[in-house]
Amino acid sequence: MKRGAAHRIVLTALAWAAALAVAFPLLWTFITSFKPELEAVAFPPRLTGVDWTLENYRTVLDEGGYARSALNSVVIAGASTLAAMALAIPAAWAMAFAPTPRTRGLLLWMLSTKMLPPVGVLMPIYLIYRDAGLLDTRAGVILLLALGNLPVLVWMLYTHFREVPGEVLEAARLDGASVVQELTQVLLPLALPGLASAFLLIFTLGWNEAFWTLNLTSTEAAPLTAFMATFSSPQGLFFGRLSAASILSILPIVAIGWFCQRQLVRGLTFGAVK
Repeated sequence: MKRGAAHRIVLTALAWAAALAVAFPLLWTFITSFKPELEAVAFPPRLTGVDWTLENYRTVLDEGGYARSALNSVVIAGASTLAAMALAIPAAWAMAFAPTPRTRGLLLWMLSTKMLPPVGVLMPIYLIYRDAGLLDTRAGVILLLALGNLPVLVWMLYTHFREVPGEVLEAARLDGASVVQELTQVLLPLALPGLASAFLLIFTLGWNEAFWTLNLTSTEAAPLTAFMATFSSPQGLFFGRLSAASILSILPIVAIGWFCQRQLVRGLTFGAVK
């Protein structure tokens, strides 16, 4: 066997091993969601002789308030992403095409805010939200997630905008384009792959956010991440129901990622090769 062929086989085997390692928890959760509670916690776990059931899904859908939590997740993730995009696009445009000596330092400072553990600011934010009447409201969670994901979004859009030739924007100005026309009719269409990937990433971060939703919501604005926590009680964890709730919670975002993977990969690699 040639050395190159052996090298490809080894790389393929390693890739499959990594893929299986990543996918195994999801697969096991999917299997557990069809088991009765006693079988779900049995050790060693069994795959044969199990009384497979859909009762966990019926319980989650009929009694757990899944529909309201799913709607909250869609509204919170979508609105927070749109709000962050509305703030990040002009900020990234200004930093990319009208930089100042402080631009680099400002970008690094924005990114450094993501290094602060959320629990370090939980108490002041909780007190502010309590006094402002924003606890357990969609508006409160949307505001927090939009501002929290803003540094990452600005960095992504700044990188994508830097790959757009400045001569194109100069030509638009010479043709009499206003600032708004330059931004909406020239820059955004050219950076559309990057915008799409940034939107999908921030939407996913908003959908998966658990720390703030668990601490700032209870019933009215609780998204799916908080909904899953309801299957933990003083009596213990209901693993079968929790697995079913987990599958139903991640299914929409997995489907979006699957169908949009080409646009996502294209956007994440936008400008990587010149």
